[in-house]
Amino acid sequence: MGRFLRVVAGLFALLVVALGGLAIAARFSDGPIVIFAGGPFSSGEMVAGAEPDWSFVRDVREVEFQLLDPPRSRITWILDHEGKAYIPSGYMTTWWGRIWKKWPHEAEKDGRILLRIGDDLYERQLVRVTQGPQVEPLLAQLSRKYVGGRDIPLDAVTSGYLWLFELAPRS
Repeated sequence: MGRFLRVVAGLFALLVVALGGLAIAARFSDGPIVIFAGGPFSSGEMVAGAEPDWSFVRDVREVEFQLLDPPRSRITWILDHEGKAYIPSGYMTTWWGRIWKKWPHEAEKDGRILLRIGDDLYERQLVRVTQGPQVEPLLAQLSRKYVGGRDIPLDAVTSGYLWLFELAPRS
Protein backbone atom coordinates (compact mmCIF):
# COMPACT_ATOMS: atom_id res chain seq x y z
CA MET A 1 0.00 0.00 0.00
CA GLY A 2 2.87 2.40 0.81
CA ARG A 3 4.44 1.86 -2.59
CA PHE A 4 1.10 2.53 -4.32
CA LEU A 5 0.71 5.83 -2.46
CA ARG A 6 4.25 6.89 -3.39
CA VAL A 7 3.53 6.15 -7.07
CA VAL A 8 0.27 8.11 -6.93
CA ALA A 9 2.02 11.01 -5.16
CA GLY A 10 4.80 10.94 -7.76
CA LEU A 11 2.31 10.98 -10.64
CA PHE A 12 0.43 13.85 -9.01
CA ALA A 13 3.68 15.82 -8.55
CA LEU A 14 4.57 15.16 -12.19
CA LEU A 15 1.16 16.46 -13.29
CA VAL A 16 1.54 19.61 -11.18
CA VAL A 17 5.01 20.29 -12.62
CA ALA A 18 3.77 19.70 -16.19
CA LEU A 19 0.78 22.03 -15.76
CA GLY A 20 2.97 24.65 -14.09
CA GLY A 21 5.44 24.44 -16.96
CA LEU A 22 2.63 24.82 -19.48
CA ALA A 23 1.27 27.87 -17.62
CA ILE A 24 4.71 29.50 -17.63
CA ALA A 25 5.35 28.64 -21.29
CA ALA A 26 1.97 30.15 -22.24
CA ARG A 27 3.02 33.55 -20.87
CA PHE A 28 5.81 33.65 -23.46
CA SER A 29 3.74 32.39 -26.40
CA ASP A 30 1.88 34.25 -29.15
CA GLY A 31 -1.50 33.95 -27.50
CA PRO A 32 -3.10 31.69 -24.91
CA ILE A 33 -2.75 27.92 -24.61
CA VAL A 34 -6.10 26.28 -23.81
CA ILE A 35 -7.04 27.61 -20.34
CA PHE A 36 -3.71 29.32 -19.63
CA ALA A 37 -3.28 33.05 -20.28
CA GLY A 38 -0.74 33.70 -23.00
CA GLY A 39 1.63 36.45 -23.87
CA PRO A 40 1.05 39.43 -26.10
CA PHE A 41 0.11 38.76 -29.71
CA SER A 42 3.02 38.74 -32.14
CA SER A 43 1.06 37.69 -35.22
CA GLY A 44 -2.03 38.81 -37.07
CA GLU A 45 -3.07 41.60 -39.43
CA MET A 46 -4.60 44.77 -37.98
CA VAL A 47 -8.02 45.43 -39.54
CA ALA A 48 -8.58 49.08 -40.40
CA GLY A 49 -11.48 50.89 -41.99
CA ALA A 50 -15.16 51.18 -41.25
CA GLU A 51 -16.70 49.65 -38.15
CA PRO A 52 -17.56 46.02 -38.98
CA ASP A 53 -20.97 44.45 -38.61
CA TRP A 54 -20.10 41.96 -35.89
CA SER A 55 -22.94 39.58 -36.75
CA PHE A 56 -20.30 37.39 -38.45
CA VAL A 57 -19.17 36.22 -34.98
CA ARG A 58 -22.46 34.38 -34.54
CA ASP A 59 -20.75 31.42 -36.26
CA VAL A 60 -17.45 31.85 -34.36
CA ARG A 61 -17.16 29.67 -31.28
CA GLU A 62 -14.09 31.16 -29.58
CA VAL A 63 -11.82 34.15 -30.05
CA GLU A 64 -8.61 35.35 -28.48
CA PHE A 65 -8.14 38.73 -26.90
CA GLN A 66 -5.19 40.47 -25.31
CA LEU A 67 -5.41 43.16 -22.67
CA LEU A 68 -2.87 45.91 -23.24
CA ASP A 69 -2.33 46.38 -19.49
CA PRO A 70 -1.34 43.83 -18.34
CA PRO A 71 -0.31 42.42 -21.73
CA ARG A 72 -1.78 38.92 -21.48
CA SER A 73 -4.06 37.04 -23.84
CA ARG A 74 -6.96 34.65 -23.33
CA ILE A 75 -9.42 32.47 -25.19
CA THR A 76 -13.06 33.38 -24.68
CA TRP A 77 -16.57 33.08 -26.04
CA ILE A 78 -18.10 35.81 -28.18
CA LEU A 79 -21.67 36.98 -28.74
CA ASP A 80 -23.31 39.51 -31.04
CA HIS A 81 -26.41 41.66 -30.91
CA GLU A 82 -27.56 44.23 -33.47
CA GLY A 83 -24.17 44.37 -35.18
CA LYS A 84 -22.12 44.75 -31.97
CA ALA A 85 -19.87 42.14 -30.34
CA TYR A 86 -19.79 41.13 -26.67
CA ILE A 87 -17.66 38.93 -24.42
CA PRO A 88 -19.22 37.17 -21.40
CA SER A 89 -17.39 36.23 -18.21
CA GLY A 90 -19.20 33.92 -15.81
CA TYR A 91 -18.59 32.57 -12.32
CA MET A 92 -17.61 36.04 -11.09
CA THR A 93 -19.16 35.59 -7.61
CA THR A 94 -17.84 32.06 -7.01
CA TRP A 95 -14.64 31.11 -5.19
CA TRP A 96 -13.40 29.64 -8.48
CA GLY A 97 -14.13 32.87 -10.32
CA ARG A 98 -12.38 34.98 -7.69
CA ILE A 99 -9.23 32.88 -8.15
CA TRP A 100 -9.32 32.38 -11.93
CA LYS A 101 -11.08 35.46 -13.32
CA LYS A 102 -8.68 38.37 -12.86
CA TRP A 103 -9.01 39.76 -16.40
CA PRO A 104 -12.52 41.26 -15.98
CA HIS A 105 -11.29 43.38 -13.07
CA GLU A 106 -8.22 44.38 -15.07
CA ALA A 107 -10.48 45.27 -18.02
CA GLU A 108 -12.54 47.58 -15.83
CA LYS A 109 -9.35 49.51 -15.05
CA ASP A 110 -8.05 49.56 -18.63
CA GLY A 111 -10.36 48.02 -21.21
CA ARG A 112 -8.08 48.44 -24.23
CA ILE A 113 -7.71 45.12 -25.99
CA LEU A 114 -6.66 43.49 -29.21
CA LEU A 115 -9.20 40.95 -30.44
CA ARG A 116 -7.88 38.17 -32.68
CA ILE A 117 -10.24 36.23 -34.89
CA GLY A 118 -8.28 33.93 -37.17
CA ASP A 119 -5.44 36.09 -38.47
CA ASP A 120 -7.31 39.39 -38.06
CA LEU A 121 -6.63 41.81 -35.19
CA TYR A 122 -9.12 44.46 -34.07
CA GLU A 123 -8.40 47.30 -31.65
CA ARG A 124 -11.32 47.44 -29.22
CA GLN A 125 -12.38 48.80 -25.85
CA LEU A 126 -14.12 46.50 -23.35
CA VAL A 127 -17.07 48.32 -21.79
CA ARG A 128 -19.01 46.50 -19.09
CA VAL A 129 -22.76 46.21 -19.65
CA THR A 130 -24.89 45.72 -16.54
CA GLN A 131 -28.31 46.65 -17.89
CA GLY A 132 -30.11 47.67 -21.04
CA PRO A 133 -32.18 46.24 -23.86
CA GLN A 134 -29.30 44.11 -25.19
CA VAL A 135 -28.88 42.05 -21.99
CA GLU A 136 -31.80 39.63 -22.43
CA PRO A 137 -31.06 38.89 -26.12
CA LEU A 138 -27.40 38.30 -25.18
CA LEU A 139 -28.45 35.87 -22.43
CA ALA A 140 -30.65 34.02 -24.93
CA GLN A 141 -27.78 33.79 -27.42
CA LEU A 142 -25.36 32.66 -24.69
CA SER A 143 -27.87 29.97 -23.75
CA ARG A 144 -28.27 28.73 -27.34
CA LYS A 145 -24.64 28.96 -28.35
CA TYR A 146 -22.84 27.67 -25.27
CA VAL A 147 -25.01 26.14 -22.54
CA GLY A 148 -27.29 23.78 -24.44
CA GLY A 149 -30.42 25.90 -24.30
CA ARG A 150 -30.62 26.13 -20.49
CA ASP A 151 -32.19 29.40 -19.41
CA ILE A 152 -29.85 32.02 -18.00
CA PRO A 153 -31.82 34.31 -15.70
CA LEU A 154 -31.46 38.07 -15.86
CA ASP A 155 -30.29 38.10 -12.25
CA ALA A 156 -27.10 36.34 -13.40
CA VAL A 157 -26.09 39.77 -14.72
CA THR A 158 -27.71 41.97 -12.06
CA SER A 159 -26.17 39.90 -9.24
CA GLY A 160 -22.69 40.16 -10.75
CA TYR A 161 -22.36 36.41 -11.38
CA LEU A 162 -22.11 37.04 -15.14
CA TRP A 163 -20.31 40.04 -16.56
CA LEU A 164 -20.92 41.19 -20.12
CA PHE A 165 -18.49 43.40 -22.01
CA GLU A 166 -19.25 45.23 -25.24
CA LEU A 167 -16.36 45.29 -27.69
CA ALA A 168 -16.70 49.00 -28.43
CA PRO A 169 -14.55 50.93 -30.89
CA ARG A 170 -11.57 52.66 -29.28
CA SER A 171 -11.96 56.40 -29.24
